[in-house]
Amino acid sequence: MTDRVYIFDTTLRDGEQSPGISLNVREKLEIAEQLTRLGVDIIEAGFPITSPGDFEAVSAIAKKIKGPVVASLARAVNPDIDRAWEAVKAAERPRIHTFIMTSDVQIEHQLRKSKDEVVEMAVAAVKRAKGYCDDIEFSPMDATRSDFDFLVQILDAAIEAGATTVNIPDTVGYALPGEFGQLIASLREALPALNDVIISVHCHNDLGLAVANSAAAVANGATQVECAVNGLGERAGNTSLEEIAMVLEVRKAELGVTTGIRHQEISRTSRLVSNLTGYPVQYNKAIVGRNAFAHSSGIHQDGVIKHRTTYEIIDPKMIGLEESRLVLGKTSGRHAFRTQLASLGYELEDSELERAFKQFKALADKKAEITNEDLDAIVAEEVRTIEETYKLESLSVTSTTGMSPSATVKLGRDGQTMSETSDGDGPVDAACRAISAITKTETKLISYSVSAITGDLDAQGDVTINLEIDGKNVLGRGVSTDIIEASAKAYLNAINKTL
Repeated sequence: MTDRVYIFDTTLRDGEQSPGISLNVREKLEIAEQLTRLGVDIIEAGFPITSPGDFEAVSAIAKKIKGPVVASLARAVNPDIDRAWEAVKAAERPRIHTFIMTSDVQIEHQLRKSKDEVVEMAVAAVKRAKGYCDDIEFSPMDATRSDFDFLVQILDAAIEAGATTVNIPDTVGYALPGEFGQLIASLREALPALNDVIISVHCHNDLGLAVANSAAAVANGATQVECAVNGLGERAGNTSLEEIAMVLEVRKAELGVTTGIRHQEISRTSRLVSNLTGYPVQYNKAIVGRNAFAHSSGIHQDGVIKHRTTYEIIDPKMIGLEESRLVLGKTSGRHAFRTQLASLGYELEDSELERAFKQFKALADKKAEITNEDLDAIVAEEVRTIEETYKLESLSVTSTTGMSPSATVKLGRDGQTMSETSDGDGPVDAACRAISAITKTETKLISYSVSAITGDLDAQGDVTINLEIDGKNVLGRGVSTDIIEASAKAYLNAINKTL
C-alpha cells in the first residue's frame, strides 16, 4: 500500500520570479493547461496583489482550468487575502495560500513585529481566508531557520484557525537533507494536529539540495511537495518538478509513496516552459537535460546496446522521449559505430568498417559530435568510392592579403610520394593546379559547389566538382571540416575516376 503525495506546482508564481522572466496571460494559460495534462494536483497561479497583470492571469487560469486546485498567494494582511480571493474565486477548486515570516532574523529585521503579533497576524489571515473558501494553506516563511517551539506554536494556531495545508519552507535553501527530514518528523511528534492536515514542503536550491531535502521530507511524512518545472524560481531556484517526480517514481518501493503525475508529459512540459520563459535547460540537467539519456563513452554505449538497464535507471519513453541517444565522438567504440551505421541502413564488410572507423576517429578529433549526416559522408567517401590511383597525403596552403595564394600538395601512388607547389587565384585553385601538375591531367571546370553537412560551425564541408577530362564529364566529391581540403579531395576524386 502506497501513500499519495500531492504535487504543488509554483512555476507560474515562484518560477516567474526568476530574473528576466515575464509571462503574459496567454503564456501562463498555455503552461497551466500543460500542467493539467502533466497531472499536477495544485497550480499556484500567481500573487495577485503584486500587479494587475498577475491578477488577470490568476483570474484567467481560475476560470479555464478544470481538475487541479488553483492556488492564489497572499501575505498575511487583509488587502492581500481579499485580492487573492477575487482572483481565484471562479476556480472549480480554489485555494488561498497565505504566509508570514517566522525566523528571528526576518521578524526582527524585515517584519519588525513581536512574535505574539506574528501569531495574531497569521491567525487573522487564515480566518479571513477561511471566510472565502475551505481550502487554506499556511506557510511560516524561513521555517528551517525559525525557533522550533515558535514554529510549533504558530502552526498549531494556524491549524486551529482553519488551515487545511501547512507548508514548511526552506526559504533560503539552508537545510541539509538529514536535518530537514528530522524537522518534519519532530514537528509531527510535537504537534499531533499535523496528522489532520496536509504537510507540505517548499525547498529552495541555494546549496543544490532542494530535491534531496524534499525527498527526505517525504520519507518523514510530508504529503505535498512544492516545486517548479525545470527548477525555476528565486535565486538558484526551487525543487525541480521533473526530478522529484522521478525520484518518487523510481524509488517508490523504498519511499512507499505515489503521485498523480503522468510521466510521459514531463519532457514536453519542460520544453514548453523553457521556450516560453527563455530559460534554456542545461545540457547535463537530470531527467530533461539534452544529455540525460545520451551516451558518449564507448564502454557505456556498448552496455546500453546490449541491455538498456546497464547504464539507465529510467526508460526515456517513460518521460515522453523516443529513445536513448548514442552520441558518437572520440570516446566511442566500434560496437556503437557499427550499430549506428546499421540504424542508417549500412551493412559493411569488416574491411569496409575498418576504413570507415579510421576516418570516423580522425573526424572525431576535429569536431565534438558526429551526426548521422557525417556518417553518410564517411560511408560515401571511404566505402562507396572507387579504388584510388592517387591518394592525398598532405596539403599545405599559404594565403596572405595582397599576395597570390600557394599550395603544396603531396600525393601517394604505388608506395611513392610526389610533391608539387603551385600558385593560384585562390587557395582552392592553387591546390587543384598542384594536383593537376602531379597527375599530369588537364581539366576544365564545369561546376563547383560546397555545402555544410550539418548546421553547426564545426560542420563538415561537402564539395562537389564537375570537370571535363579528356572530353568527358566527371563528377568528384570530397568531404572535410576544412573546405580547401574537401575541394582538393573532390578534384582528386574526379581525376581518379578517369584513371
